[in-house]
Amino acid sequence: MAEVDRSLSQTVKAQLALRDQILSGSLRPGERISELQAVETTGASRTPVRMALVRLEEEGLLEAIPSGGFMVKAFSERDISDSIELRGTLEGLAARFAAERGVSARELEPLKECLAAIDELLGQVPISIEAFSSYVTLNARFHALLTELSRSPPLIRQIDRASALPFASPSGFVMAQSALPEAQQILIIGQDHHRVVIDAIENREGARAEAIMREHARLAVRNLRLALRNRTHLDLLPALALIKTATD
Repeated sequence: MAEVDRSLSQTVKAQLALRDQILSGSLRPGERISELQAVETTGASRTPVRMALVRLEEEGLLEAIPSGGFMVKAFSERDISDSIELRGTLEGLAARFAAERGVSARELEPLKECLAAIDELLGQVPISIEAFSSYVTLNARFHALLTELSRSPPLIRQIDRASALPFASPSGFVMAQSALPEAQQILIIGQDHHRVVIDAIENREGARAEAIMREHARLAVRNLRLALRNRTHLDLLPALALIKTATD
C-alpha cells in the first residue's frame, strides 16, 4: 500500500508540474513531449510520468501521437466556449437543485461572506493586480460552495470534471482581463449575478437560479473573447497562446 501511495503521489506531482509547463507557455502548442523528456523535467520515475501524461491527455491538454509520445494540444475559440457553456449548464442545474431542495440561512452564510469580501475588492479604483488575484480565489470558493448546495454528489463530480477542462474554470480568464479597460465593469456584472442567484435560491426560485448561472457562464465566454482580442498582456495568462482564433 505504501508503494502504491508513493506512486500516486509521484503521478500527481508529475501531472501538476507538466500542466504548469504547458499553461505557463514553457511548452508550446504542437510541441512533442516524450516520456523520457517528462521524466527529466519532473524528476519522477517512468511509471508515474506515464500515468501523468495519460491524465493530461484526458484533461485535454495533450494529444497522443500514433508514433508514440504526446503533443501539446492547441484549442479553438469554439472548443473553449463550448467547455464554458457545459460548465454553466451544470452549475445552473446545481443552483436549481439548491433552490428546489431548500437551503438554510446558515448554509448560505459562507456564500454571503464571499460576496462581502468580493464587494470590498471591487471597491478599489482602479482594481490592483493583487486584488484580481484575490478575486480568483474568492470566486472559485463561491462557485464551489454553490455547487455543494445542490447536495448531489453525481452532479458535483460532473461539475468538477467540466471545470477541469482547459480554460473552463469560473476564473479561467480573470487575470487576462485585468489589463483591459472593461475589467472592473465585467467583475461588477459577475458579482451582481452572484448576488441574484443567492436571492433566487433563498426564495426557492429554481428556474430563475438556473437561468442566472447559465448567463453567468456566458459572461466568461465574453471574457474569453476580450482576452483573445487583446493579447498585449500575454504575460498575465501565457496559456492564451494555446488558443487559436479564426485569424491565427
